Formats: sequence, structure tokens, C-alpha cells
Amino acid sequence: MKFKLAAVALAAAFSISAQAQTEVQWWHSMGGALGEWVNDQAKDFNASQKDYKVTPVFKGSYDQSMTAAIAAFRAGNAPHILQVFEVGTATMMASKGAIKPVGEVMKEAGQKFDPKAYVDAVAGYYTAPNGQMLSFPFNSSTPVFHYNKDAFKAAGIDTEKPPTTWPEVALAAAKLKASGHKCPFTTSWISWTQLESFSAWHNTEFATKGNGMKGIDARLNFNTPLHVRHIENLANMSKQGLFVYKGRGNAADATFVSGECAMATGSSALYGNIKRNSKFASGIGTLPFYPDVTGAPQNTVIGGASLWVMAGKTAPEYKAVAAFFSFLSQPDVAAKSHQRTGYLPVTKASFELTDKSGFYKENPGTDVSVNQMIRKTTDKSRGIRLGNFVQIRTIIDEELEGVWGGKQSAKDGLEAAIKRGNEQLERFQKANSGK
Repeated sequence: MKFKLAAVALAAAFSISAQAQTEVQWWHSMGGALGEWVNDQAKDFNASQKDYKVTPVFKGSYDQSMTAAIAAFRAGNAPHILQVFEVGTATMMASKGAIKPVGEVMKEAGQKFDPKAYVDAVAGYYTAPNGQMLSFPFNSSTPVFHYNKDAFKAAGIDTEKPPTTWPEVALAAAKLKASGHKCPFTTSWISWTQLESFSAWHNTEFATKGNGMKGIDARLNFNTPLHVRHIENLANMSKQGLFVYKGRGNAADATFVSGECAMATGSSALYGNIKRNSKFASGIGTLPFYPDVTGAPQNTVIGGASLWVMAGKTAPEYKAVAAFFSFLSQPDVAAKSHQRTGYLPVTKASFELTDKSGFYKENPGTDVSVNQMIRKTTDKSRGIRLGNFVQIRTIIDEELEGVWGGKQSAKDGLEAAIKRGNEQLERFQKANSGK
């Protein structure tokens, strides 16, 4: 009898112990080296305390994880935390019943939370017009210029002076081609690097209404003479074999890391992959600009993703989420993430810590992304927040592929993208304005 009672007591103790740890699901879209980083973030948090357990789950690309989360929410089994890329921000903001604002989560859990502690350009993007921070800045990036120093050296180009203007990029590409390089220049995320950030960098509108920041009735506006000129230049470079289109999304990243392509515009977060997997010396430069455009360069816009808290969870689960976000915000944790990945430091303290540590001096170019983002912004360069942005980017990819393939002119391609993209904006406005 005593044995039975002891067994029951032991089972009860184990049950209480198991119940004491609150588990939260974190759906993300990080693969490869970045996937390992995400897993380490959860592992380090779990090891730092005993009350909560964060379980990261890879759900495919950003598009796929967002679609899966919407379906899961409707079915009543959404994750607690969802990583959403920046183009999904307007959609998430409009999904009021599906999300719980991060500011609210932190306040209710009694966690210290000051939106001003985060880098302004990052925090501002994820803040509603009423000043409430809606999602947690996690992996924010910005486009930069990556280049292969070994390829530059072989082509007789100064390895410490990367091209800073588009005419210089074309000149460097011609030298690389002459030295035998089959892919002098490529780019990932065409819309983000060559239209969205390109616009902000030149202090030119991508869309009306402050690029959508001032209202959901924004319309696309990237068919100005400057935009047409730039896409025409890229199309001409493509015909000459100086620019090689490698596909949508971040498909071009692998071709730079492998050494196939010598120059690439892409995410600052490619740094971690390059550092770990490339077999050549590399450098980072600023996004190129046209020197005859007044006011350029201005500032680049945010990329990457933030963490959204899904609605319908329990108070203990939200406490777990808040504790995890507080952990990620610690200066040493955030600084380590920035240095490991190339993503922007999300807090000012983590930037200062990285600077004081001498990291930027020891790793030249790693501060380029920060310096591009901390410049003073304007209504035309603060960021781009549009409804149905995922679909708009796909439309831009489709139309520009017609340009690279020589099937239509730059002007026709951009105008077709605007016409089709505006239809998506009208649809989003209608669905979210009660009309």
C-alpha cells in the first residue's frame, strides 16, 4: 500500500513539474545557417530559465509559413509566435482579430518594454499610427552590395573600393567579364533591391500616400523617368552578359556564395552565409546610386521579418512569449545575433555594444547596413507598407522577367506591373475599408 501511495505521489510530482513548464510554438522561415541561429536562440532561452519552453518549427518560405498560419488560425490551432516578412506587415496589421499587439503582450505580462529602445527605422515600421508597437522586431535587414575581392583582384579592380554608383557597377562588370567571369553582377529580391530600396535611396516615391504609410488608398508610382532609366540600364547589361538574372526571391544568393557571380545586391543578412560557406575574400559596399540624382543617397528601407503574437492564447502562454521577447532584447543577445547573421541590431544598446567591442573595425563593411538605415528618413524613404504586397512583388517579378527576356521594354514592363499591382491595392482597400 505504501509503495502504491509513493508511486502515486511521485507521478503527481512529475505531473506538476511537467505542467509548470509552459510551451510555446514559434513558426519561422529560416533555413541553413539562419535556421541554426533560430534554433540556438530558442535553445539559449530555454536553458536560461525553467518556466517556459520555446519550440521553433520551420514552416517553409515566408509565403508558405504565412499561408499555413492563416489556415491554422482558422482551424483554432495557430502557433503562439509567427515570423512574418516585412511585405506581410500591412496584411497582419489589418488582421486585428488574429493578432495580439506585442506592446499589449509585454505590458500584461509585466515585462519592461520601451519601444524607444529599438532602432527607430525598425520600430517605426512595425508601429501603428496610434503609436502602438504591433510586432516584435527580430531579423531586420536592408539591401547592400556584396562583392568578391578575389574576382576584383583578378580583373584589376581595386578590392578596397567597391563601386558606389550604377555607372561604376557597369564598368566593373565589363572588366569582370573581360577577365573571364560569366556572371559579373546579379541581384536577389528584384523588387526590394531594384525598385523599393532603389526608390528610397534616391528619395523617390515607390507608391503614393507616403509609400502606403499614410493610408490603404495608396497606389504604385514606380514608372518615373528615373525608374525606367534604371530598369533599361539593367536590361542593356543583361543583353551584354554583364547582369545575369538568377531567379526570384533569394535564388541569386547561392550564386554569389559559390563564387559563380562576382557582385550582387542582396540582403545584409547574407553576410553569415558568406562568412561560413564562401571560399573567397569578400567585401560589403553601399547600395549603388545615380550620382546625378539630387539628394541621393538618402536611406534604404527595411527588409527581413518581425515576430507577431497570435490571438486566442492563454495568459501563461503570453507570459512565456513576453519572457522570450525580453530575452531576445537583452543587449548581449541582440548584439551576438547581429554579429552572427548580418541582420541589423534591433536595439540601440546592441548597436553600441557591437561598436564598442571593435567588431565593425575587425569586420569592415558590417556597419554598412546600419549606416544606410540610421540616416534621417523622409516621407518618400521611411519604408513601404502596402496591402497584398506579396502578390505585388510576384507581379513585378513576372513583368520584369519579360524585360530581361527581351519580350517587352522597361517602360512597358513597369507600367504593366503598376496596372496589375494597383488592382491588388484596390482589392485590399475594398476588403479593409468596409465598402
